[in-house]
Amino acid sequence: MKLLKKRRNFSKALHSHFEDPISGLANLLDIYLVFIVSLILALISVYHLNDFFNEKTEITISKKSADGKIEIITKKGKEIKAFKVTDSIGKGEGEKLGTAYKLKNGKMVYIPDN
Repeated sequence: MKLLKKRRNFSKALHSHFEDPISGLANLLDIYLVFIVSLILALISVYHLNDFFNEKTEITISKKSADGKIEIITKKGKEIKAFKVTDSIGKGEGEKLGTAYKLKNGKMVYIPDN
């Protein structure tokens, strides 16, 4: 009986030293997760994208595609709007409300008609 007990203890000791073979893979997944999060944070800081998360900033982005279409994205506070600009000229009925002038310094002045 003593011999049988020794064998059982030996087999328990033998199995206690072995680890789960998938535990190494779990460590790799943790490393990849930390790498992805650090990459996202680095991209946000390099391209100054943290302005998108600030409620006090106003941002305007214009994007022109290969076929000539322009898309304008504006962010004012929490509100984000996207506009698509086409080459077509607006048509319709209406009345003249005033005149707009562009000054040398780049400012626009609107003068309403009386």
